[in-house]
Amino acid sequence: MNELLERVRAEFLRLGNARGRVSTLRFHKPDERVDPYGVAAPEIQRVAREIYPRIKTWPASERDRFCTALWKSGKNEEGGLVCYLYRRFAKQCGEREFLLFTRWLDRYVHNWGHTDGLSLWLLGASIANDPGLIGELDAWTKSKNRWKRRAAAVALVPSARRGLHMGEIFRIADPLIADSDEMVQKGVGWLLKETYPKKPAEVVRFLLPRRGKAPRLVLRYAAEKMTPADKARVLER
Repeated sequence: MNELLERVRAEFLRLGNARGRVSTLRFHKPDERVDPYGVAAPEIQRVAREIYPRIKTWPASERDRFCTALWKSGKNEEGGLVCYLYRRFAKQCGEREFLLFTRWLDRYVHNWGHTDGLSLWLLGASIANDPGLIGELDAWTKSKNRWKRRAAAVALVPSARRGLHMGEIFRIADPLIADSDEMVQKGVGWLLKETYPKKPAEVVRFLLPRRGKAPRLVLRYAAEKMTPADKARVLER
């Protein structure tokens, strides 16, 4: 494991550059913790492809130790590598993995990019395999951790795209819709936007009585895929 960690870090050091670091930082706000090598996403994906054949033969415990070591570094690309790598084990993700991903979220995730990669691909995979895990997200909507509140919404985006778990989606979205944090607002707006194509009437019905308390940003995001008529109703002042 240590040899592979050294190999990965040497490759990121080789690929990283000042222009890439500036580009990564430009996509994040000053209050987010981002420490990049400056490696482009396609290169991170390539590294994930190259090391996957080796890691897939490891016991799950060794795989998890390797991924946790990557997170602990605090480097942006190493956290991103975990998300690209672990999504290849999506069919194996269940309650055990959900708890692991939750620990990573609590301890190592400090920006929207890591939040969305972990939530969309990893937490989303666990929920797809075990929908009962959605119940864990209710407490997240009240968390002091802004990224955990955003994750509660983003983890349900894969379900929304498939038209699944509508009751749970609206239940999670309800306490988040008035959140004062912009990053959480974008997360819940994104969830509702992805829910709309499969359940347009239900999304509009959910939003109309909540327009008064929902920040404009949430409504704009939620309305992006709406018909002109529905968009006018939701955004009407």
